[in-house]
Amino acid sequence: MAGWLRGYGWTTLRFDVLAGITLAAYLIPAGIGDASLARLPPEAGLYACVFGGLVFWIFCGSRWTAVTVTSAISLLIGTSLGEMAGGDTTRFAGLAAGTAVLVAVIAFVAWVFRAGSLVNFISETVLVGFKIGVALTLAVTQIPKLLGVSGTHGNFWHGAAHLIRHIGETNAVAAMTGGAALGVLLLGKRLAKNKPVALFVVAGGILSASILGLGERGVKLLGEVPRGLPPIGLTAVAWSDLNDLLPLAMACFLLGAVETTAIGRMFASKHGQRLDPNQELLAIAGSNLASGLASGYPVSGGMSQSLVNEGAGAKTPLSGLVAAVLMLVVVLFFSGILRDLPQPVLAAVVLTAVLGLVNTRAIGHLWRTDRQELLIAGAALAGVLASGLLKGVLIGAVISMALLIRRASRPHVAELGLIPGSRRYSDVDRHPDNVRQIGVLICRPESGVLYFNSEHIRESILERLQRSNPPPRLVVCDLSAVPIIDIAGAEMFMKLEADARAFGSRFAIVEARAHVRDKLRLEGMEARIGTIDRFRTVADVVDHFLEGDQSGIAGAPLTGAPLTGAAGRRAADEGALD
Repeated sequence: MAGWLRGYGWTTLRFDVLAGITLAAYLIPAGIGDASLARLPPEAGLYACVFGGLVFWIFCGSRWTAVTVTSAISLLIGTSLGEMAGGDTTRFAGLAAGTAVLVAVIAFVAWVFRAGSLVNFISETVLVGFKIGVALTLAVTQIPKLLGVSGTHGNFWHGAAHLIRHIGETNAVAAMTGGAALGVLLLGKRLAKNKPVALFVVAGGILSASILGLGERGVKLLGEVPRGLPPIGLTAVAWSDLNDLLPLAMACFLLGAVETTAIGRMFASKHGQRLDPNQELLAIAGSNLASGLASGYPVSGGMSQSLVNEGAGAKTPLSGLVAAVLMLVVVLFFSGILRDLPQPVLAAVVLTAVLGLVNTRAIGHLWRTDRQELLIAGAALAGVLASGLLKGVLIGAVISMALLIRRASRPHVAELGLIPGSRRYSDVDRHPDNVRQIGVLICRPESGVLYFNSEHIRESILERLQRSNPPPRLVVCDLSAVPIIDIAGAEMFMKLEADARAFGSRFAIVEARAHVRDKLRLEGMEARIGTIDRFRTVADVVDHFLEGDQSGIAGAPLTGAPLTGAAGRRAADEGALD
């Protein structure tokens, strides 16, 4: 906050006020629509946006991120609390507010331990599949409202089956009202991007209901929205409920933290700034605490709302405060206007937002570049559709971690060859024109060498050693791409040296970093192969070996032998580089 407050002036304030007005016009219908997804009264979405917005701007690191209720979290709340509430609407609202407070506690603890980088462990590929699953689940809950058909609760398959069975009960007036609203919204999305088209559609729907008497024609209306401030504090939540709410709160936190951090990083990259993800965790904690204590439910940064905020000319997070204050005025004095809002219009607003969850560009990119990643996105999608949103989030997190562990446990081990016309070596699989040195096998592990991947690295090098006919006279391990090594990794290189000796090969380690050298020395590697230092390059060791081999010298351990001539001068010149 201190960063953007310095130099704040009237010109900046003017931009922020105009952006805040636009943002408020966008947030009001979005808040009402998402509250319906959460199976909460419309005021719950408004309270969450208002009180979350009054706090979020103080702590957030991004200048353009707008806090709001989101479709994914709303649907997660709506599909997870029904059994606990037992049909009691007051208890349902209290549990939703309690979930927001728990999200605040989790986010605060994450901030204390500076765990902002942990959100990066949720793969973007998994999120692509998860969001498509959310979009499909949202669609089967909103299309019945758009058509005037009775709705149902349950997973995607239950909702889809119910819609198919009752499609014949469509109310023509409701379908025309919802279809017209959806058409205007889609047209506005194309022709008036980042403009509050939804506000005009909502206003038009309310006006049409009053003039045409849509309620008398069987079209369901929103109904009374309470005016005034909510009671502050938690109601209908017992201490025993917190343990049951914890998995839901964790899932909401994961979704909110990933989304908020991704938005902040997008803007930071676009505007050449730096984002501290831990700062966003503090903003999530403060805004969710305020939302929960004010009868709201979990909030996070919203992508479309943030883009609206930036597109409207916001310069600082103060635009979020302006939007929250304007919404507060609506809640205090003008909420009665929303009573005649047709439910099909509200469903059209939500369905338009659903389209933003389906990232067709990302799907096409995965199809063209990495079919395996596409299967992972499909697995996340299947998890949401088969198990529901709460378990879908957890399945997505497990898939992300499993993917990370798989990749870390099977790092690439490159075989190196001489680049023609140079003294440099690079991967022969990527560059087939590189020259393999006769009698020499050069390998480069391209990751840290740790207990869970060391045997894979050893097997990769052994496989190349076994394929060589005759076996190489020298095996070189280039450790320039190894940032860290543990005891198991150091012991693996001891075994690899013994393997090479069994094949009649000498073994050398070159270009190891300081930490890696220290660990190898502690494990006694130098006693086997000679000094491990920072001076020798792959080219130096290979040249020295070939020169000695040509002269018939089968000397002492290769890496312990002193370098002379040009190689020695290069080593002395490069000594200050490490």
